[in-house]
Amino acid sequence: EERGQAEAIARNLREMASLKTPIIVCITGEGGSGGALAIAVGDRILMLEHSVYAVISPEGCAAILWSDGTKGEQAAEALKPTAKDIIKLGVIDEIVREPVGGAHRDHAATAKNMKEAIARNLAELNKLSADELVEGRYNKFRAMTRCME
Repeated sequence: EERGQAEAIARNLREMASLKTPIIVCITGEGGSGGALAIAVGDRILMLEHSVYAVISPEGCAAILWSDGTKGEQAAEALKPTAKDIIKLGVIDEIVREPVGGAHRDHAATAKNMKEAIARNLAELNKLSADELVEGRYNKFRAMTRCME
């Protein structure tokens, strides 16, 4: 890590984990690197239904696992980066619906749906104390590390 990216991501995770204010993360397109990990520490993680989220791109994963970046489709199947996949894994909390044809077809409707989801989640989080937020965030992030067979 020549430019200190790993340290910056780790510092970001540590700082976000201890913030005594609600954190709502909104994934609206593609998160596919260490930067995706850096936003994982949220009280609520919302994701547009056609977005993807993983710590590496499928092509990058394929290049590492099989030395063949053209096996991206196979890697994507293993990564399960879609909203429908990762909500089952507990990585995100809510899938936000997109207009027919996708978010890019109707920005106003997409923004309205996301705004409603943010407002609803923020109202729930505002009922918690700062200590409850920090503890819940810690427990949530730790639960993501459990082993699956």
